[in-house]
Amino acid sequence: MTAHLTHPADVRGATPVTPELILPGTRPVPTSFVLGAATAAYQIEGARHEDGRRDSIWDTFSHTPGAVVDGDTGDVACDHYHRYAADVALMRSLGLQSYRFSTSWTRVCPDGGPVNAAGLDFYERLVDALLEAGIAPWLTLYHWDLPQALEHRGGWTERSTTDRFVDYALAVHDRLGDRVRTWTTLNEPFCSAFLGYTGGMHAPGRTSPADGLAAAHHLMLAHGKAVQALRDRDPSLELGLTLNFTVADPLDPSDPRDVDGARRVDAQMNRIFLDPIFRGEYPADLLEDVRHLGLEDHIMDGDLAVISTPIDVLGVNYYNGEAIGHEAPAAPLDDSVNGGRETRSPLPAAEHAHRHPRGLPVTDMDWEIQPEGLTRLLVRLHREYAGPAGVALHVTENGAAFDDVADDRGFVQDRDRTAYVRAHLGAVLDAVEQGVPVRGYFYWSLLDNFEWAWGYAKRFGIVRVDYDTQVRTPKASALDYARIIATRQLPPPDAPPTGIETHDDTHDHPSGDTRT
Repeated sequence: MTAHLTHPADVRGATPVTPELILPGTRPVPTSFVLGAATAAYQIEGARHEDGRRDSIWDTFSHTPGAVVDGDTGDVACDHYHRYAADVALMRSLGLQSYRFSTSWTRVCPDGGPVNAAGLDFYERLVDALLEAGIAPWLTLYHWDLPQALEHRGGWTERSTTDRFVDYALAVHDRLGDRVRTWTTLNEPFCSAFLGYTGGMHAPGRTSPADGLAAAHHLMLAHGKAVQALRDRDPSLELGLTLNFTVADPLDPSDPRDVDGARRVDAQMNRIFLDPIFRGEYPADLLEDVRHLGLEDHIMDGDLAVISTPIDVLGVNYYNGEAIGHEAPAAPLDDSVNGGRETRSPLPAAEHAHRHPRGLPVTDMDWEIQPEGLTRLLVRLHREYAGPAGVALHVTENGAAFDDVADDRGFVQDRDRTAYVRAHLGAVLDAVEQGVPVRGYFYWSLLDNFEWAWGYAKRFGIVRVDYDTQVRTPKASALDYARIIATRQLPPPDAPPTGIETHDDTHDHPSGDTRT
């Protein structure tokens, strides 16, 4: 079957999914539970200098020798800027109910300055296409692509950047506020602050513990200011932010050194953001841990009241938990990128806390696969933070990179990823059964894409992208996810394939192309 759309690019294997026979052990997925997928602007859009877009810190970083594996850049990425209509048609064919995407600050307000109408035109076209396809848009304002011109002025270590962020947020709302109801200000400020300003492995590539803490505070202040400004514009908006979490367990619960290491990791990855948002204060133990690094010098009167402005939704990004010991393991888990650049621990409060393998299976990122950690995390977040505040929870990122092998038609029979998605959706349903009102799940990522410092070496997508031809081919995991959405039934992780992985070209995946 072949359908022809308007853009000369290829999307293979995308057709409507019909309900299949329900397997033993299958669990119902609540009809109100939203199932979607997520992406980020720099990772998929390309079109680096088109229609007024200027460089972000990731443009600069990716063009720095040794910063990204194989010297890859996001100059073209998935060419989503030109192929968005085809990508929306693909989302519709998979049955996605919502699409979480980010807008590019450097496309909307190049160099952090005046509004660029052409940049907003693109997002208007994207949002309109989503709505026409019956897919709810979920907009993230900041997914790490700070304008390079603002970095030259100090970046997130400079307090005035928070005001430029509000200008940008309002510019996007002026154009899209009548069509987008759910807005998240920041994606994973931990990564922006500590991987970028302390660890040196992400843009802008600084290696200063003090700068990372300053950036973390200013990111949170920017979030609070933007929530206030957007709520003033439209009180009906659903506003929040997305945080990436770990579940830090002491390797030996009876060893106080391991217990303290896990506490330190939890403080700097989780509570450094949760406590200011929900309690209007930084954790006392964290402040003591980093007292010598000047965090409190950046906290001005009234800042925490702004940061703790009430939100409506908390996005939960979860990939893995970790066992923390006070000594380094003999064979450590290793997801580091070694391109010859200077890097350091992104955790200045926990530099002597080490991850230990627990014999669990791992992804291609060497991240342990631990779905039960997601259940524990959701229960904790609801009990200690979101529940008392009346804030909704969504799993806004969860996914896995594997060493995909495509057949001669570009199809990937990714049984590991299929099992991963089923297991983690099951973990969310476990939390729901324990009384946690989780509203939705977004797989990361819709497409294989530019995976930050790993470039194109790691593939997280449920849709394969051939970077030479830009052909999109839904993987077995995409077809399985589409069937879950269509049937509202979740098979067990180890259940046999439901007719999508036997490599029968006549029945298993469509034989034609959708030209987009």
